[in-house]
Amino acid sequence: MSERGFTLVEVLVALLIVALGLAALMTTIGSAANTSAILRDKTIAEWIAMNRLVEVRLNLPQTGGHGNRAELRYANREWHYDTRYANTTVPSMRRVTVRVWAGKRGTKGAPLAEAIGFVGTDVAPPGSSNAVDWTTGSVPVTSGTAAAAGTTAGAGTAPNVPGGLP
Repeated sequence: MSERGFTLVEVLVALLIVALGLAALMTTIGSAANTSAILRDKTIAEWIAMNRLVEVRLNLPQTGGHGNRAELRYANREWHYDTRYANTTVPSMRRVTVRVWAGKRGTKGAPLAEAIGFVGTDVAPPGSSNAVDWTTGSVPVTSGTAAAAGTTAGAGTAPNVPGGLP
């Protein structure tokens, strides 16, 4: 009698190969989902940090905390941030660093995002800087005229506009 078919050992080996393939596939899918969640958290943390920098620049009162630290609820999750100020070489300007973590204030770990900006008063009144003529260098703006100072018409240069770039 010549019956054809698979033996029990062959079926078990085939099932083992299929199981290993499915395990590798599930590991890959799980890793991709984890990476997606991490990127989502980092993106939201960057948004919070940039929003905080805007609040500092606009001199808005801080809500949800005391001093330079605060907690907030954003995107249906708890977050906390820390705002630090540092002096710069320009006396009228300060460096602002905002670091953001997921979770409440007691959460340990590295910040998910950090944003750095600067705040301060004007270094000079608007329109008092030199307008730049990229073909000849920096040329002082002449008050009341839009013509380029030190250049002649038809020389292939664009005229300087007071208070701005050519």
